[in-house]
Amino acid sequence: MANTSYPESYYAASANPVPPRPALQDDVETDVCVIGAGYTGLSSALFLLENGFKVTILEAAKVGFGASGRNGGQIVNSYSRDIDVIERSVGPQQAQLLGNMAFEGGRIIRERVAKYQIQCDLKDGGVFAALTAKQMGHLESQKRLWERFGHNQLELLDQRRIREVVACEEYVGGMLDMSGGHIHPLNLALGEAAAVESLGGVIYEQSPAVRIERGASPVVHTPQGKVRAKFIIVAGNAYLGNLVPELAAKSMPCGTQVIATEPLGDELAHRLLPQDYCVEDCNYLLDYYRLTGDKRLIFGGGVVYGARDPANIEAIIRPKMLKAFPQLKDVKIDYAWTGNFLLTLSRLPQVGRLGDNIYYSQGCSGHGVTYTHLAGKVLAEALRGQAERFDAFADLPHYPFPGGQLLRTPFAAMGAWYYGLRDKLGF
Repeated sequence: MANTSYPESYYAASANPVPPRPALQDDVETDVCVIGAGYTGLSSALFLLENGFKVTILEAAKVGFGASGRNGGQIVNSYSRDIDVIERSVGPQQAQLLGNMAFEGGRIIRERVAKYQIQCDLKDGGVFAALTAKQMGHLESQKRLWERFGHNQLELLDQRRIREVVACEEYVGGMLDMSGGHIHPLNLALGEAAAVESLGGVIYEQSPAVRIERGASPVVHTPQGKVRAKFIIVAGNAYLGNLVPELAAKSMPCGTQVIATEPLGDELAHRLLPQDYCVEDCNYLLDYYRLTGDKRLIFGGGVVYGARDPANIEAIIRPKMLKAFPQLKDVKIDYAWTGNFLLTLSRLPQVGRLGDNIYYSQGCSGHGVTYTHLAGKVLAEALRGQAERFDAFADLPHYPFPGGQLLRTPFAAMGAWYYGLRDKLGF
């Protein structure tokens, strides 16, 4: 059996205490069976429970075991492809619907944190940092685009202003989004799980879905039990495996690496990030970082296609951190870990329905923290018969990776190499 305890990470080491949750060992009936206790599954369950559904969640490992409990912890708005790119692909009407939803995920997170009093070190403010004049020009266009969709909490930062928010000499400017921000991602997931249970939802851990029996009353089988439901929501994302073969061909698990320093102390932490905003740069293969509640720097970047765990994460990420902050050359790294996210060829999420009663959302392609919370609301709306927003996502075109599962990793790696070279050359 696969290892189902949390990987050694800063988040696992600083997680809020939670009660143990049992594995499913019976046959149960429910309105909705959710597969996966990450953000998509937890968000779906909360919205459904708030609307009177009976919900059972099956989790193969522990709540937030996957990307939801391992990511960089940044609340970043919109999607991995921006709304103007979507508009060119699907037309103005569908793009308008998607654009109107692009900033909703962050609002949902804040509403959940306030309503259920979730302790997850929520901080406001996120910075997109430009390394070149071309990237700065893109941010200026992005600001105009986002304002077109009613998102007005944005400020362009010139070179002087960005030095006031981040002590990195690399940047020529940036954009501050005050509706962005950062959280302790595992504690957010654990808090949402507690909220699910407070509303009568049931979560079974160590209970992988091994088979879905499709039909008018679908059944999800686990090693020691089964759940009969009216509806199923598949929310396994990069950790779904081959449970639903139709979904595996059009997506690819990818690994990203993260490190956490020792506590820096108030003075050094304030010098690096005086306003305590989170930061991501504008490269295709981007770096991202933020301070934790106890003043560590969390720094992430890099992609491993095919979701292999690299042998030495610190050797990959520490040089990136020191390029941004050479003043940290003597600082010790206390934690290094990796986690998988799911990439689609379009870099847009895949949302849909199999038959009449199996719904899914996957493939956030790096923008999962906010999108998954929106996805939960959209899936819950669809189960209640309000499918307009669901259909806006479901109608997005998606294609299998060239060469199928055998060649998708080398093709994606070649694409990343090409864009990485463009970043370095400033094209």
